[in-house]
Amino acid sequence: MRLTILGGGGFRVPLVYGALLRDHAEGRVTRVTLHDVDAGRLTAVSRVLADQAAGVPDAPEVSVTTDLDEALRGADFVFSAIRVGGLEGRAADERVALAEGVLGQETVGAGGIAYGLRTVPVATHIARRVAALAPDAWVINFTNPAGLVTEAMSRILGDRVIGICDSPVGLGRRVARVLGADPDEAVIDYVGLNHLGWLRGLRVAGRDELPRLLADSEALGSFEEGKLFGPEWLRSLRAVPNEYLHYYYFNREAVQAYQRAERTRGEYLRDQQAGFYDELSRAGGADGAALGAWHRTLADREATYMAANRDAAGVGERDADDLESGGYEKVALALMRAIARGERTTLILNVRNRSTLSVLDADAVIEVPCLVDRDGALPVAVDPLPYHAVGLVTAVKAVEREVLAAAESGSRENAVAAFALHPLVDSVTVARRLLDGYTAAHGGLAYLRA
Repeated sequence: MRLTILGGGGFRVPLVYGALLRDHAEGRVTRVTLHDVDAGRLTAVSRVLADQAAGVPDAPEVSVTTDLDEALRGADFVFSAIRVGGLEGRAADERVALAEGVLGQETVGAGGIAYGLRTVPVATHIARRVAALAPDAWVINFTNPAGLVTEAMSRILGDRVIGICDSPVGLGRRVARVLGADPDEAVIDYVGLNHLGWLRGLRVAGRDELPRLLADSEALGSFEEGKLFGPEWLRSLRAVPNEYLHYYYFNREAVQAYQRAERTRGEYLRDQQAGFYDELSRAGGADGAALGAWHRTLADREATYMAANRDAAGVGERDADDLESGGYEKVALALMRAIARGERTTLILNVRNRSTLSVLDADAVIEVPCLVDRDGALPVAVDPLPYHAVGLVTAVKAVEREVLAAAESGSRENAVAAFALHPLVDSVTVARRLLDGYTAAHGGLAYLRA
């Protein structure tokens, strides 16, 4: 089976390849094609993968290319993990927003809108090339903003594009561990949009154990989300929010923490990864050197994740138990196995709503548990959203629709509406200034007309 990774020079690609190396079952991926627009990054990542494969006799063969069509031909699965504008673009997204006193995170608020406006046209082009050159392939979208980009691609590829994110899985695993349950055996009730969802229940042997957690303040404050939001707020919600909801529930504190920081998250990652790629370009070919550099960089990256939010909440550094992500590469591998081998499973994914949430239309991409088999991913029935969640979910979905309309038509009016309608942007005047700032910073937004 052949896998193509778009954004194949990206820093997290070795996570995916590591998961493939551990899969020895029949029908496994045997060929991996890395595609990127940056040949230097492709060379660096392929060195890391070569170190990973050393001593593994059946390691998947790796090839690299900067030609998109060449990468897509013959693919059975396509991972889309691109970053339009690179980390320099992310850093600009953050600074333009902070200059207006609003959040500039890469998937939330003004920064997420700017990122979406320049990413959707590229993702749409990729979807068209997949449809033309690999119509039977399944696309697994990692590209942020994941829900928005998946919805854009689904307008061309239908249900053959599925979005994934590791944050709901990581949340579920942390809650299960606090409750003393096996994370792999727990059934998670989770619902929302990408980076805007709530864990509303966690069933073990048919019993919902979340009420027991909510009643125990010490346990509730012992893991990442409990520290960020505080036990009292979680009990008020009667749910555990995705960590990204900290930007909504504690917006003033988050913005102030970002403004105090010496560097934004994007600037930190830009500088860190520039150092990593530069080290690999200068380093010799000693065995394991590339992989060692990657591991050191990854450990630092994970330890500093959402540092500004923890600063705003006054909770200090992440605990060792919280450093484990949901393992997006594991989710992706489980998804491929279910589709390619018929290994039926349940995963939290970004898929078209159908009739799952009555407050959204059938084509709206949502993030919920899905049953996955050879036919793809089908969202399971969930309880209705509480009113506080309805407000956020419908407002952010309206923003996403304005982004999609702007990307399709080039309308500046739709782009301004996207900013102005977002719950974290408090003024139409600010929305207009944000768009001016972003179009000045990003040549890729020149398509937006008056």
